[in-house]
Amino acid sequence: MLHTRIEIDPEVLLGKPVVRGTRIPVELVVRKLSEGATEAELLEGYPKLTVEDIRACLAYAADSIALERILHPTAG
Repeated sequence: MLHTRIEIDPEVLLGKPVVRGTRIPVELVVRKLSEGATEAELLEGYPKLTVEDIRACLAYAADSIALERILHPTAG
């Protein structure tokens, strides 16, 4: 399961989700990809990162958004 590659520990980066065994935040990986970085560039820039880690970050982000509730103000 991809989510086993992501951990949340209050002692690491204030509890932000990171790639297990690193201090690489999920947010950083997703943001870099959104800015146009390739998997190869991420792997080169962060040697501890693997392709499976990158996919786990994307899956974690997608699942987080899927569980998000949006509250719309009602017209009064």
